[in-house]
Amino acid sequence: MRLAIYILLALVAVQRLAEVAYAERNTRALIARGAREAGRGHYPLIVLLHAAWLVAILMMLPEVRVIFWLPLVLFLLLQAARVWVIATLGPYWTTRIITLDEAPLVRRGPYRFVRHPNYLIVAGEILLLPLALGEWQVAAVFTLLNGAMLAWRIRAEDAALTARRARPAG
Repeated sequence: MRLAIYILLALVAVQRLAEVAYAERNTRALIARGAREAGRGHYPLIVLLHAAWLVAILMMLPEVRVIFWLPLVLFLLLQAARVWVIATLGPYWTTRIITLDEAPLVRRGPYRFVRHPNYLIVAGEILLLPLALGEWQVAAVFTLLNGAMLAWRIRAEDAALTARRARPAG
């Protein structure tokens, strides 16, 4: 069981690193087209929060390692939702708040139903992965920290996108 848990955590870390690489490529392309970044000050804190979350999960693994399947299955389902969000935004998906004035807001895919689907997915992941490993304390602490971070980030993102909200959907 120990090896399976380490493999799971390694896969999550590799997934996140691949997403950051894809997001950075998209960010550079958008900025080359004239996009601007908003909320730059809190971005390092988001990176730190996510890295600390994975490290905390690893460091707090119980001596008797058990996988709780319901939260794990729900976590895995969220990965499909994550792919849906990334595919929907395509070249506009970044981990930063990047806004390109002439680009219409995306209102298809999961954005038809929820204004910030990626943030809901991340909140679920931060809760469910530690619960799948029996770490309710890690789930509780990082869910609260992530909630505070998202409140800050969503305000910054909404302010950056206000001028584009009235434009037709893309």
